[in-house]
Amino acid sequence: MRATISNSVLDATEFLNRGKLVAIPTETVYGLAANALNADAVVQIFETKNRPHFDPLIVHVASPEHVAALATDISAAAQMLMEKLWPGPLTIVLRKRESIPHIVTSGMDTVGVRMPDHLLTLELLRTLDFPLAAPSANPFGYISPTSAQHVDEQLGDCIPYILDGGECRIGVESTIIDCSQPIPTVLRLGGTSVEAIQELIGEVHVNALSTSSPKAPGMLHSHYAPRKPLVVGNIHELLHQHGQNVSILSFKDSFHNFRNIRLSETGDLHEAARNLFAAMRKLDADHHDIILAEFVPDYGLGRAINDRLKRASYKGSLINE
Repeated sequence: MRATISNSVLDATEFLNRGKLVAIPTETVYGLAANALNADAVVQIFETKNRPHFDPLIVHVASPEHVAALATDISAAAQMLMEKLWPGPLTIVLRKRESIPHIVTSGMDTVGVRMPDHLLTLELLRTLDFPLAAPSANPFGYISPTSAQHVDEQLGDCIPYILDGGECRIGVESTIIDCSQPIPTVLRLGGTSVEAIQELIGEVHVNALSTSSPKAPGMLHSHYAPRKPLVVGNIHELLHQHGQNVSILSFKDSFHNFRNIRLSETGDLHEAARNLFAAMRKLDADHHDIILAEFVPDYGLGRAINDRLKRASYKGSLINE
């Protein structure tokens, strides 16, 4: 039976209250949500996504005031980030309370929390008596969904309900910052720039390493990947190496003799981020053997885009930086 797709918060609430899964829209990507305080409900997320149990989940809340019930030792830096950058694409890692099941945090003593910037999902969170654990609503490791249709194509026969909130306006996952340690550390680049964080709390560490045992979501080497090989580098040089049976994902330049999607004709990094995952999906569905891509300017949202391209190209591809 296929999922129902609707914008009814009431229907979504009823499914979640019954311990079922619901796909929810956020400003970043669509999430696959369950009651974060119900371990049995959360197990369904891992089963549906085929997600490894060592990969922790993000907990979504309706307001900063709800964090104290989920986490302890909330630092001044974390408070400042919540006050200034929430709602928004920023996940903050804190020491967890016992109310959070270990399956949500993969057995760790920390939990990632965020307040999404999407009116429909905030309305949903305010109607519930519990926060929502919600990774991206896609099979594990594949391209994240930025529309209800994307979710339906991948998980529509596995979940009962998709809350349709339109196209995601940012298009890459949240930035994750660990504030459980004395020096805050960015664990995953995303929709909030490192520069915006540093303006508020000063210098932070940026974790440049992936891991097979992640402290936060999206830290694995291979992630956000199409099924076809994706190779990142100088497109002109890559064309000499890989021949003609390719499609091209470029930042702003056109390649007229090839199947080519430009992320932003004007070179706008925000537009490029918004279009990234949808463009990867389209190229993954065409008849070419390989996707050739290039990095974008490496500042602001560009750092998050480049991070996703690196992870998408990890399997069986060479990255020419």
